[in-house]
Amino acid sequence: MRVVVGIKRVIDYAAKIRVKPDGSGVDTANVKMSMNPFCEIAVEEAVRLKEKGLAKEVIAVSMGPQASQDTIRTALAMGADRGVHVLTDAKLQPLSIAKLFKSIVQREDPKIVLLGKQAIDDDCNQTGQMLAAIMDWSQGTFASQVAVADCQERVSVTREVDGGLETLSLKLPAVITTDLRLNEPRYATLPNIMKAKKKKIEKLTPEELGVDVSSQIEVLSVREPQARVGGKVLESVDELVDKLKNEAGVL
Repeated sequence: MRVVVGIKRVIDYAAKIRVKPDGSGVDTANVKMSMNPFCEIAVEEAVRLKEKGLAKEVIAVSMGPQASQDTIRTALAMGADRGVHVLTDAKLQPLSIAKLFKSIVQREDPKIVLLGKQAIDDDCNQTGQMLAAIMDWSQGTFASQVAVADCQERVSVTREVDGGLETLSLKLPAVITTDLRLNEPRYATLPNIMKAKKKKIEKLTPEELGVDVSSQIEVLSVREPQARVGGKVLESVDELVDKLKNEAGVL
């Protein structure tokens, strides 16, 4: 069984986000970039499936500028076997990414596609669902546990819902998106980092895959949230009502 896992290069979760002075977007100059945390979980789960003998090959796929190769190398150091880089400087929207994944999936013929449930930069949470829809595949989103049957014809996905846990039995092939509690990603060791430099990364373009990645969404402006003000201790209910009416304007 072959597993394709999607990874995205994003601003590191610990970095401070700065908006460009003209409000056109987020400033990424001299900002630490890393693999999307949910994508790390997806890579870890794919590697664990291979270590259990349930997958024979793990293919890490990333879409973006030249620097995305660093993210692919990180996945290779974690245990992925080879990488695919769709090279583009375009601002990719979830539907375009899903269409690119469809073309890659048709080339690679995997049984499982593992994706992070969302990226921490745009928080769209759409790509996995869109890919499953256009491929007409089974889907299990927000997975907190994944178990592949010995026959490799079905996969059991446990997901967290408002009322507790829901377990789905999906017919393969399937798209699975990973949640935080699925696993704890490993750290890449130095020997594996050195080995990753020799692993193959195939370069493709959207044109080669026959996908139009032109954006259908126009960003009008980006601005930072208003600074939060400190709380106040009030002496009476009457003072509270006055503040709500005259300062907050909610009454």
